[in-house]
Amino acid sequence: MRRWLNKAETALGNHSDRLNAINIFPVADGDTGTNLYLTVRAASDALEAMDPGVTDVGAVLAHAGQAALEKARGNSGTLFSVFLCAAAEPLAGQQRLSSALLATALHRAQIRAWTALSDPVPGTMLSVMEAASLAAAEIDALHPGDDSNHALGVTLDAAVAAALAAVVSTEEQLDALQDAHVVDAGGVGLLLILDCLRSVVLGEELQSSLLDDLHGYSVQDPHIHASMPVDDGVEVMCTINLSPLDAATLRQHLDELGESVIMSQLGGGEAGDGTYRWRVHVHVPTPGPAVELIRSLGIPTDISISALSDTSSHRDQALQEAVDSGGHER
Repeated sequence: MRRWLNKAETALGNHSDRLNAINIFPVADGDTGTNLYLTVRAASDALEAMDPGVTDVGAVLAHAGQAALEKARGNSGTLFSVFLCAAAEPLAGQQRLSSALLATALHRAQIRAWTALSDPVPGTMLSVMEAASLAAAEIDALHPGDDSNHALGVTLDAAVAAALAAVVSTEEQLDALQDAHVVDAGGVGLLLILDCLRSVVLGEELQSSLLDDLHGYSVQDPHIHASMPVDDGVEVMCTINLSPLDAATLRQHLDELGESVIMSQLGGGEAGDGTYRWRVHVHVPTPGPAVELIRSLGIPTDISISALSDTSSHRDQALQEAVDSGGHER
């Protein structure tokens, strides 16, 4: 697990420019590669600092997932952090990964990622998660009770192959991708991450030809996001303790204020006062109303406000509002 996230950090660093180049959904802000890289780096760094004597797979991944979620960047980083935290749950107490455990972990992770979003959309990394999960479950069902390394390898092969097919299909599922003739950037990023897991488990190199035929992904292809209309909105993220009722209220009102609402519980369970820690993400036209709403329900920490486009004059206005609202630039 440590080697997986370390390898994923390196792979995403190498591919961040191309992932950014095709990042046009949900907004053409060209930062999916950067966001995924920085989020996975936070997870990998957390494991570097973790006691190497911990051999509980679930505990290791939970630690990495919580660190990633605390420092997640953007939609893609937040969703992968949710994915990682959820995948850790059925692995708690386990000393090694098996085909059955992988299938269960992928299923739990994709369900949690879909439900974290208020308005989940097919044709994104969510579809890639789902395809990998279904493929793993199908292989595991064919070999019930087989906890051999061979069975795990076959399951990983199937999950990565299904993820690739799902990435290719994203272009047909979203009008924006079809018009631009590119695949979804977040989906490609998740495909890379899954291939890194396959690589370290099987002791093989990454599949060099895996991304060769993806539309828009060749080195010579343009940065397609640069030709898209500028989005003058901002991204607001924070951590906050909320009761289940207040969390539902916040989600409902954020849905009314903006888009790309993601809310996921951070680990540790109930805080003793009836509240739980939540990581919150939303895209809004301006940060003021969202920050005011969040503050009306609790005391947020790690407020981060960033302009979705850094090429417009709106950036200066957004960051000034962020300062006025008690947030900080990212």
